[in-house]
Amino acid sequence: MIAFPRMEPVLVTGGAGFIGANVAVSLAERAPGRRVIALDNLSRRGSELNLPRLREAGVEFVHGDVREPRDLLALPEIGALVECSAEPSVLAGTDGSPDYVVRTNLFGAYHCLELARRDGAQVVFLSTSRVYPVAGLHRIRVEEADTRFEIAAEQELEGVSPAGVAETFPLDGARTLYGATKLSAELLLAEYAESYGLRTVIDRCGVVAGPWQMGKVDQGVFTYWMLAHVLGRPLRYLGFGGGGLQVRDLERGDELVDLVGEQLGDPGHWAGRTVNVGGGREVSLSLRETTALCAEITGNRVDVEADGGDRPGDVPIYLSDTARLHGLTGWRPARGAREVLEDTFRWIVAHEDRVRRALP
Repeated sequence: MIAFPRMEPVLVTGGAGFIGANVAVSLAERAPGRRVIALDNLSRRGSELNLPRLREAGVEFVHGDVREPRDLLALPEIGALVECSAEPSVLAGTDGSPDYVVRTNLFGAYHCLELARRDGAQVVFLSTSRVYPVAGLHRIRVEEADTRFEIAAEQELEGVSPAGVAETFPLDGARTLYGATKLSAELLLAEYAESYGLRTVIDRCGVVAGPWQMGKVDQGVFTYWMLAHVLGRPLRYLGFGGGGLQVRDLERGDELVDLVGEQLGDPGHWAGRTVNVGGGREVSLSLRETTALCAEITGNRVDVEADGGDRPGDVPIYLSDTARLHGLTGWRPARGAREVLEDTFRWIVAHEDRVRRALP
C-alpha cells in the first residue's frame, strides 16, 4: 500500500508505454480508491497492448500528447505527476529532423511542469543515464575480460570507479539528442523547484527490462535480444570490434515501480534529489553474456553476426553507481540478470501472437 500525502489524482504521462503502464497499474493496485490517470499518444508500436491492462486495473486512460499543452491542461487537478513520456531512442534525430525528440522530451516536459505548477503537484521525473556525455564515457578506462569489458580501478575522471558512473561525473560535452533533451528537462525541473516550490525528484535510469517491453536495438536491448532468440530473428554485435563485450546494467520494470511508489509516498524526503537508478555491477550483462543466457533459457541458438562499425552515441560500458540512492533508501533490485531474462522469456511465450503482431 502507498500512503499518498494528497488525495488528488496521480497522473502518469507516457502511461501506455513500458514503464508508464507498469507505474500506472501498480499505483492503482497499491492505492485502492485513488484515481490514477494514464496519458499517452500511443505513437510507439506495441503500446496498445497495455490498454487492456490499464482498464483491468481501473486506470483511467486519456489519449493525449504531452506536446499539446491543451491536452494536459484539460485534465483535472492532480496531486502528483510521474513523467514517463519520452522518445527513448538514442538514435533519435540522427538520420533526420530532431523535431519529434525535442518536442516530446523537452517541450513535453515543460508542458508537464506547467501542469504541475498549476496544481502544486509533486513531480517524479524518469530521466536516463544518457545525460552523461558520450566523449566522457569513452574516456573511462576499461579492461577486456573473457566475456565483457570491465571498468578499470584507476581512472582520470571524477565520478567513475569499478562501481560505475556516479552523479558527479562531468557533464561537459555532447550526449545524443535524446540525452540532451532529457538533461535539459532536468535543468527545467530544478528551476521550477526553486522558483515555484515544486517538490521534484529525478531518477536517472540505466536499462530497464522485463515483461511488456517491446524491445528495439536502440532502446530495450535485453528484451530485443530475448525476442530474437524466441522468434528466430537475426542479431549483430555492433561496434567495439564486433565481439559483443559492451556492458549495461539492468533492472526489472516493476522493481523501478517500487522505488517510484516510495518516492510518491514521501515527497519531502525526496524533494530536490537526483539519483542514479540501476542494477550496478551486480546486475549487468555484456551482449555476449546475454546471448549465452538467452540460448540457455530458450533452448534456441541464434548466429550473431559481428559488425565492428560503431554507432553514433554508443559506449563500451555503462554501470550505475547507486551509492547516493542507497544512502536515501533501503530499496534494492531484487532480481538478478538471469531472472529478468527468464521473466521476459515467459512473458513473450505467453503472449507470442500479440507480440508478433505488434513488432515491425
